[in-house]
Amino acid sequence: LAADQGHASAQYNLGVCYHNGTGVDQDYAEAVRLYRLAANQGCASAQYALGMCYRNGTGVDHDPAESVRLCKLAVDHGYHSGTPDLA
Repeated sequence: LAADQGHASAQYNLGVCYHNGTGVDQDYAEAVRLYRLAANQGCASAQYALGMCYRNGTGVDHDPAESVRLCKLAVDHGYHSGTPDLA
């Protein structure tokens, strides 16, 4: 799999599948792991998705400060859809 080879967009997309249970059993912890791998490579969509996991306590402990940090990072990397969630 491309995700296993370190491709950030593939890691993010596979994370979405685990998050939603699309084609695989739903597994929030695995989604978070994959989002984190992609986010650490600068994938703005993954940074935002991981931020929302922290905001909602999905697969990780609820952490509003980390959520805001990640969402701001995503915006800095071009993910403008995350802007309303910074409030």
